[in-house]
Amino acid sequence: MITQKLGIALVAPGGYAPEPEAIPRGIARLEAQGILVHNYYRHEERHQRFGATDAERLAQLEAAAADPDVHIVMAIRGQYGMSRLLPDIDFARMAASGKIFVGYSDMTAFHMGLYAQTGALSYAGPMFAGDFGAVEPVDFTLDDFWRCLAGPTHTVSGHGALNPRLDVTGTVWGGNLAMTMSVVGTPYFPHIDGGILFLEDIAEHPYRVERMLLQLMHTGVLARQRAVVLGDFSAYRLSPADNGYNFDEMLTYLRATLPVPVLTGLEFGHIPRRATIPFGAQGRLACDGEHWTLTLSDYPTLQRG
Repeated sequence: MITQKLGIALVAPGGYAPEPEAIPRGIARLEAQGILVHNYYRHEERHQRFGATDAERLAQLEAAAADPDVHIVMAIRGQYGMSRLLPDIDFARMAASGKIFVGYSDMTAFHMGLYAQTGALSYAGPMFAGDFGAVEPVDFTLDDFWRCLAGPTHTVSGHGALNPRLDVTGTVWGGNLAMTMSVVGTPYFPHIDGGILFLEDIAEHPYRVERMLLQLMHTGVLARQRAVVLGDFSAYRLSPADNGYNFDEMLTYLRATLPVPVLTGLEFGHIPRRATIPFGAQGRLACDGEHWTLTLSDYPTLQRG
């Protein structure tokens, strides 16, 4: 249990805040709740499409991990940039810090690398600028994060047509599909047997989603999993060349082809209403054929005194 003020550090391992006012707005909201915010991001230091130079963004992560008053390290946004930092991140140092690292999208590469290198867990959860700093924050997204953080268990649920009936347990892992594929075959891709793999993406055409999942099948990753749970896949445009081959058609093909049950309806992805999922937690996934629940346990939590 945390008896001093909860400390949250803000870092920009990827892109910069598209709306700079979101940072002070979010800080004010957290400080009003008695939370101590350590802001390592400086909007004036943005570089090209990134929150700062590679060296400066890495330094932000290192400083946040070393700060004794910080309990949570949260990315201000995703976009792109983590891939550049992976070879220089001291994942052992990150894990030894005891911090909970939070983010999604581009942060998927960090979650993967941290678990692959050390076995340490992290949170596929909110981003600071778009969630805490939003003009109108989505209560569900923020509340679900705090509920997950309080523990000791956390439950997410969903529904989707043609889901199989199942009741399985395993390590819960995943995140953004494109970022997952970017680390396949590298030292930053974890080897997980009997896992429950959750995936989402944005602006990826259905055939590209299919192609990436087939690659995961061909590498043998999917055969080692107990289930795949799909979150939001949106913001793509079909073309006349698709000839009616939409996401539902693609999903039908995947369910007939992949060696693992595929469920849908997870509220996770590039959407305002989003669940928090601890990467590396133990999960029990139960589906009655239409509705499903995923109960997570054995993950790092923080309780404020």
